Amino acid sequence: MSHDVKTISNFNLEQYLGIWYEIARLPMKHQPEDSTDISAAYSLNENGTVRVQNRCLDGAGKLDESIGEATIVDAEHGKLEVSFLPEGLRWVPFTKGDYWILKLDDNYETALVGEPNMKYLWLLHRKPTLDEATKQDYLAYAESLGYDLSDLIHTVHTGKPTA
Repeated sequence: MSHDVKTISNFNLEQYLGIWYEIARLPMKHQPEDSTDISAAYSLNENGTVRVQNRCLDGAGKLDESIGEATIVDAEHGKLEVSFLPEGLRWVPFTKGDYWILKLDDNYETALVGEPNMKYLWLLHRKPTLDEATKQDYLAYAESLGYDLSDLIHTVHTGKPTA
């Protein structure tokens, strides 16, 4: 079931590029719950798409990386689609996931990202730690949109380098 999820306006992709650290997320089947030090680096590809480089340490402390590609669906409102399949399969329509920016501060330091089915949610920040008040503010906003945060995973950052 798709909800009428409100996204931001006046999104600036250039400002959004760079490294983000995952502060919290809802569980995803392709990401083990014991992953730590999760980060995402966004950079522009020559063709105008966005290169997405997700990195984390697995339960054994080994670096795990996946490279994806994001395409802009609605630039003004921060709506993107991301694909993490092998390049040859990216054209298959059902392989793309919605990546909607739901809340973002003016300095592009903290972002809440979700999708219209309310199954997936990520709280991202430019540093591996986020103050509790800001964290609670963003999570309360997610709940106000209708997200169920009972299974929320708070990402552990050990300080080991992944970037």
